Amino acid sequence: MLNRTLLQPARALSLDEVQRAAPSIFAESPHAKLSGRYTLIPTAKVLEALHDEGFVPTRVMQTRIRNESGIGTAKHLVRLRHRDQLDRPATVDAIVPEVVLVNSHDGSSSYQLHAGLYRFVCSNGMVIADGCIGSLSIRHTGNVVDAVIEGVYEIVKETPRLIERVADYRATSVSDREARVLAGAALDLKYEPDKAPIGPDQLIVPRRVEDHGMDLWSRMNVVQENLLRGGLRGQSANGRRLRTRAVASVSDDVRLNKALWRLAEEFARLKAAH
Repeated sequence: MLNRTLLQPARALSLDEVQRAAPSIFAESPHAKLSGRYTLIPTAKVLEALHDEGFVPTRVMQTRIRNESGIGTAKHLVRLRHRDQLDRPATVDAIVPEVVLVNSHDGSSSYQLHAGLYRFVCSNGMVIADGCIGSLSIRHTGNVVDAVIEGVYEIVKETPRLIERVADYRATSVSDREARVLAGAALDLKYEPDKAPIGPDQLIVPRRVEDHGMDLWSRMNVVQENLLRGGLRGQSANGRRLRTRAVASVSDDVRLNKALWRLAEEFARLKAAH
């Protein structure tokens, strides 16, 4: 039986915490390579407007880059949740819809909005594929702030449909053999063919007792956490022992999450067909 222990509710991050984790959110000028046609609308300004609408940041990340001159403008990701969701007690099997905001001030990204899900048991966030629920891209021109706010509400409006999809995944049983197939396909999303330093068996091992479910939702989350957080013992092509690295790129985080969701959708479709 699943342990339904109550967990501490998430909290909103302070602006100081956001700035320490992702300084490019507070950029005062764009990257020097951009032309004068680029309009700087700092992500911080957008976050202030969303705060007034009740949406607060609960997690941020910034892409790690080697060139220090680009740190202040690099691509970043902010996970947002309405403050009404923060004070509700949660059990380990609970999920909360989120809005995922991606942006940069170096020309590598427009303002992007994606639907997301936060799963309490592993404090992990998933980004949903476009095929299930719409994502939006907003250029750095015109009234960006209002466009982002409107987009956030469009994402939120579609989340009940997303929760229904999760219920379908929870009702879809997945055997160990099927889970290995799912994990093998997931490895191909991150690594070149036959160059993965780990095997499917490692990717389906839960990190905690609450994750030992035999349903598609549980299996997918175990695979997602192991793939994105890394830390698994493996071996390179030349035989060198290593540990897999956590995904530190905003683009890869979003890409892998979306691809995993599509993989789960296809898996559920095939299971239903049989």
